[in-house]
Amino acid sequence: MSYLEDLFSVSGKVALVTGGGTGIGYMIASALAHGGARVLICSRKLDAVEEAAQRINGEDPRGVVEAFQADVSSEQSVEALVAEVRGRTGKLDILVNNAGVTWGERLEKFPFEAWQKVMDVNVAGLFHLTRCLLPLLKASATGDEPARVINLGSVMGSTPIGDGAYSYAASKAAVHHLTQILAKELAADRITVNAFAPGPFQSKMTRFATGTEEKAARVGENVPLGRIGRPEDVGGAALFLCSKAGSYVTGAVLPLCGGIHVATGTSLFDMS
Repeated sequence: MSYLEDLFSVSGKVALVTGGGTGIGYMIASALAHGGARVLICSRKLDAVEEAAQRINGEDPRGVVEAFQADVSSEQSVEALVAEVRGRTGKLDILVNNAGVTWGERLEKFPFEAWQKVMDVNVAGLFHLTRCLLPLLKASATGDEPARVINLGSVMGSTPIGDGAYSYAASKAAVHHLTQILAKELAADRITVNAFAPGPFQSKMTRFATGTEEKAARVGENVPLGRIGRPEDVGGAALFLCSKAGSYVTGAVLPLCGGIHVATGTSLFDMS
């Protein structure tokens, strides 16, 4: 095995990616499979994850992708998901809490129900699934090779950007804080817990703004680095955190946003 393969390979690892059929979840699942992992992907829509698994497996990755139907919207559905995972594997090396929902509306019309729905999936579901899968994560964790948890946050959880998605932004801020709490508490179990805080990527959730190349380019003009995210941006970050290369990183909220999180407006004192 070459130096780079040894450093970034996830060969032989078992991963679960929730919401792995589309968008960022798909990008992560693809990267892990090509890195050598056995990747379980799940979604509310079975056809979406089955199609995703077929597409990735058709690229002849070093690993393999398996699809099943599940969701994290309630305590009962999370427990059914956990039972499915336990039926497929006795250990879990990587958990990617990617499943999420959003809701957009003007402030004066934002419905009360939007808070409950978004918080149930994005925060409660993430927390409950992680807690229930701890025995499988602990079963794989060692001092040299910790088990890994990656939570999907958002740049909207790091910076005061609402854009009508008030409950979504607040839920992602909660995900970031919860990530650091769990990183602290699970370090002794040799489980690392980190989060991604993505900016705009092409996905089902952002289709209204990035659904065409023209729209994506227009959104990218508002990003400091001048473009939206690409699959390799999040895929490379996932391989880093889940491989030997990232085994000493925990409690990080990685900004995959092209610099949006440090964009503070025009210069206060223009000295040009």
